[in-house]
Amino acid sequence: MSDSSFRGLVRSMAIIASAQALRIIITVARAKIVALLLGPAGIGLLSLLTNLREIAGMAAGLGMSGSGVRELAGAKDSPEGQSRVRRVLLGALFTQGAIAMLVIWFLREQLAVWILDDAKHATDVGLVGVGVLLFLLATSQTTLFQGLRRIGDLGKVTVWSTLIGTAGGLLAVIMADQAGLVWLILLPPVFSILFGFVYIRRLPKPVPVQMSLRDIWRVWLPMTRLGVVFMVGSFAMFGTLLLVRSKITQDMSLEDAGYFAAAWSVGTVYIGFLLQAMGADYFPRLTEIVREREKAVQLMNDQLQLALALGGPLILSLIGCAPWLISLLYSSEFGEAVTILQWQMFGNVLKLATWSLGFVFIAAGQPRVSLTTTLIFNAIFLLLVWYGLSEFGLKVTGIAFVIAQTVDFFVVTLLARKLHRFKWQKLTLVLFCLHAALAGGLLVFAPEFPLIGGILSLVLGFATGFVGVHIVLEKIGSHGRLVTKVATIYRKLGWPVD
Repeated sequence: MSDSSFRGLVRSMAIIASAQALRIIITVARAKIVALLLGPAGIGLLSLLTNLREIAGMAAGLGMSGSGVRELAGAKDSPEGQSRVRRVLLGALFTQGAIAMLVIWFLREQLAVWILDDAKHATDVGLVGVGVLLFLLATSQTTLFQGLRRIGDLGKVTVWSTLIGTAGGLLAVIMADQAGLVWLILLPPVFSILFGFVYIRRLPKPVPVQMSLRDIWRVWLPMTRLGVVFMVGSFAMFGTLLLVRSKITQDMSLEDAGYFAAAWSVGTVYIGFLLQAMGADYFPRLTEIVREREKAVQLMNDQLQLALALGGPLILSLIGCAPWLISLLYSSEFGEAVTILQWQMFGNVLKLATWSLGFVFIAAGQPRVSLTTTLIFNAIFLLLVWYGLSEFGLKVTGIAFVIAQTVDFFVVTLLARKLHRFKWQKLTLVLFCLHAALAGGLLVFAPEFPLIGGILSLVLGFATGFVGVHIVLEKIGSHGRLVTKVATIYRKLGWPVD
């Protein structure tokens, strides 16, 4: 059965997944080269400067990258409306970024002492403010590409800006040692702006519109209200993780905090890579049709099926292979992180479903609902860790993640059903129950029998992946060389794609 909506989701996911995979590879290579050139001190300084840019960019951006996508997609049939959003988005992010840049520059010495305990890096800290402005200008462009569903352009800008910007930054590090690190923060958004400008010129020209200050305010305010939800949700997660790490350090040790950080990092990188790839086109597409209930419910089921068919096998594989993966990425000394990661990957089956459904509240302009579900998850996770750490040890962080994700799943599902008449299709429910049951079984079996559990995990991951790809092919139909070649494999194995 050919399904154009599903086919569009798959195509967009493939483009963004490829771009994000290359971006991760470049980032890992960057860290390795900096470590070789400057050692732990260089990595530490780069991470602190990067964190400052991320937090300042998040605060100054007011979440407008997410809300801007919704406004652009919602104004699809109104060229004048899209032009208004484009002007306000660029103007607002430039203004907010400029203010952040000035604040950071004037407070550079105080921030350097506070963050680095050394005023000699004040200039580097001040230049991070310039990085915030550049980042927000680049964000205005990538938001435009996503909102207009120019996913190919978004992928190209992401890859080329990361590649060339990182190469230029590393060259600066080679030439200037630690003083060149700040260029690893400045150059990627510079090239993102340059490449973005090239592709924006290929877009249809915006309709000329006259806007008074009142008109600008009327466009900016709704974007900011919704954007603040994204921002507060992100800060809630940052704050929760900070408190959890602090609690682990105080009650246990710094090494235990490191085990938690390692597990959390691996779990979020792999699942985040998948979710970001799937969300690039799903969010604007859902925004366009969210008022058409039947179409919206169908799209939500399509996204759930895609997420479970392709993400579920990855999760199953990682549960059993967690000991090998942790040892490969870190070292054999990080064995305590394995159990946490296995629990977290089980919880990620629920997260795949919750994430797919949760977008409907943002698409429909219901920020309070979305923020409430985010806060519920973080509150439950934090409370369970806070009061369970002394009783259950570090393992409680994984258990707490599963419990919090379970509650979040049921809350989001009930609200999606009540507010948007969401109904599970049979295929969606079968895929969800199958992966949840297999993940639960592996969670019980793999820790007791690591070697057999790892092999079984790979077998189940391959088997469910084989079935999942068949499901995807049946829904998208025979389009393209690669699809045809893969379909031929199934036909030769006696399971042709209808």
